[in-house]
Amino acid sequence: MKRIILTGGGTAGHVTPNIALIPELQKRGYEIHYIGSKTGIEKELIGNFDIPYYGISSGKLRRYFDVKNFTDPFRILKGYAEADRLMKKIRPDVVFSKGGFVTVPVVKAAKRRHVPCVLHESDISPGLANRLCISSAAAVCANFPETLEHLPEGRAYLTGSPIRAELFSGNRLTGLDFCGFTAGKPVILVIGGSLGSVRVNEAVREVLPQLLERYQIVHLCGKDKIDETLQGTEGYVQYEYIQKELCDLLDAADIVISRAGANAICELLALHKPNILIPLSMEASRGDQILNAASFEKQGYSYVIREEELTSERLLQAVREVDERKQDYKNAMAAANQQNAVVMVADIIDKSALQENPADS
Repeated sequence: MKRIILTGGGTAGHVTPNIALIPELQKRGYEIHYIGSKTGIEKELIGNFDIPYYGISSGKLRRYFDVKNFTDPFRILKGYAEADRLMKKIRPDVVFSKGGFVTVPVVKAAKRRHVPCVLHESDISPGLANRLCISSAAAVCANFPETLEHLPEGRAYLTGSPIRAELFSGNRLTGLDFCGFTAGKPVILVIGGSLGSVRVNEAVREVLPQLLERYQIVHLCGKDKIDETLQGTEGYVQYEYIQKELCDLLDAADIVISRAGANAICELLALHKPNILIPLSMEASRGDQILNAASFEKQGYSYVIREEELTSERLLQAVREVDERKQDYKNAMAAANQQNAVVMVADIIDKSALQENPADS
């Protein structure tokens, strides 16, 4: 029995590709363990699987002033010591890291124990956590061709993002029934991300009366972001976060309004869902979602609204245009050269598990 440690956390986007890999890794005979943070969303998501979960201390490396900058380095060092003890206890053959700051001590501990590590970078330009880990990796997988320019030659692979198989098994009628919707009116699914998006939530709610004239709205608004004053509005339902029923909601959706996290948009591409992307602004991020969205817009997969240009009128205009051109978007996405990322990434994991970590040499 081969052993693998999966790691990734902070947002659902750093966990769902790991979840997508679990059935394939089990089929290949891996004993799977998961290392995440003690309180992050990954603990809740992995709790739905029969997999040992280990929470370690973690801290964020910020590029702006915050009082936590004085304490988080000590949390990171503690997390490294905890990850190192887990490496010694579990004795994995390989580690797969999806990203997020909790992964840095795990990957560094793996290198110390000469355990090969495979990384996956979702965005066009690697995030800080992955940049800190790339030198310790046996292999790095990527979603976008542009990313390969930032990765070490000979250890970089264009795989795409592992997509959960259950997303392709959704049932429109089941999704409509879950929301209490009718089959005679189109559906817009709003996804603000697992942590929610105040700006996207506000924009949708500002134009809710106009949207409800033609559409039914499913709003995944994020933790603690439900608007109680809108509960019971006909044709509009809110959920903090959806996991099991998401495949049915996606199948029921005619248009999706979403942030531009790489894993989320790769799922929309795989499902051929006409979409409006509202990437995080440069003020709130390092700009990775802007690059992701621009790539999808250029390829004809998405309609993009920059957050600083988001107004009620612009959002309503976007919905009208995407509705009118939805078949064009579907055709463009259907023509995309989608690869079987789950199998490709699992093959790279298999190959890496058989060798000493080349990052040590």
